[in-house]
Amino acid sequence: MAAAITRLNLTQIFCDVDDFYQSFERFSEREIAKLPYEGQAKRYQSRLSVSEVMTIVIAFHGSGYRTFKDFYTNKVLVDWNEAFPNLVSYGRFVELMPWSFMGLVCFLNSCCFGELTGVSFIDSTSLEVCHPNRARAHKTFKGLAGWGKSSVAWYFGFKLHLIINDRGELLSVALTPGNTDDRKPVPEMAKDLVGKLFGDKGYVSQALFQELFERGLELIAKRRKNMKNTLVKLLDKILLRKRPIIETVNDQLKNICQIEHSRHRSPFNFLVNLVSGLIAYSYHPDKPSLAIPDYELKALPQAAF
Repeated sequence: MAAAITRLNLTQIFCDVDDFYQSFERFSEREIAKLPYEGQAKRYQSRLSVSEVMTIVIAFHGSGYRTFKDFYTNKVLVDWNEAFPNLVSYGRFVELMPWSFMGLVCFLNSCCFGELTGVSFIDSTSLEVCHPNRARAHKTFKGLAGWGKSSVAWYFGFKLHLIINDRGELLSVALTPGNTDDRKPVPEMAKDLVGKLFGDKGYVSQALFQELFERGLELIAKRRKNMKNTLVKLLDKILLRKRPIIETVNDQLKNICQIEHSRHRSPFNFLVNLVSGLIAYSYHPDKPSLAIPDYELKALPQAAF
C-alpha cells in the first residue's frame, strides 16, 4: 500500500508529455521514412497512447507506492479510470512500457534539466540489480551490469552519475556498469557546463582538471590524505563543504522516486523505470537547495584561504 499520496500534478505532467510526444512522433515518422529498410517497421498498437503510458510510469515515482504492480492495480485501475478511459490490464501495460523508452529519454533531455548557474556538483551512486549472492546466476543483465564498490560494500549492478546545480536541479546524467571509474564519463557529461564543478576524492585527476579547465570549467575536488596542501579560495572551500547536497538528491531518487529495485525482468523496463524516476524528480516540489541567493554568492570573498 502507498506510504503517501502522490504530490505530482498529474494534469501538468500529461499536458507536458503529450505536447512533447506529438512533436517527437512527427519527427520520428519523418526520419523513419528516410531509412532504406525492407518491409514495414513494427508499429505501436494499443488503445492506450504512448503519452498516457509515459504519464503513468512517471506518476508512479511520486506516488509513494513501493512496487509498480501495486500502484497500477490499486491506484490506476481503481481511481484513474476517468483520466485514462482506455486503460489496459497490468500484464498488457508491462508489455507497452518499452515503447515509451525513447520518448522518455528525449523528454528528459529536452524538458527536465535545470538552468546553468555556474555552480554544479557531481557524484555517482550505485544501482544494485540483485543481491550479491545471486549475481553469478543473474541473467537479466548478463554482460551489461558489473561489480562495483560503494562506500558501504560491494554490489552488482550499475552506476548512475549525476551533475546538479546549486538548486538541486539535474544538469546531466549517465549510466555505466558498476565497475566504471567515476572520472570516465565526466568529460562527456560536463561538455556544456561552465563555472565550477565540485566533487569528492574520486574525481581527483590532473588530466581531467586540465581538460575541463580548457573548456571554462574548474573542477574542485576534496583533497586526498596523501596530497599536499594547496591554497583554496574561500568561496570554493565554502561550496565544497556543501557538496553533500548531491548525496541528498541521490537519497531522494532512491527512496522517494524508487529508481532502484531488484525485480527487473527486462533491461528495457529497468531503463524505463530509471528515466521516468529522473523525470519525476524534476517535477518534485521540494528539491534540496543551497538556499543561497545569487547576490550573496557573488558577495562572498574570492581570496585564498
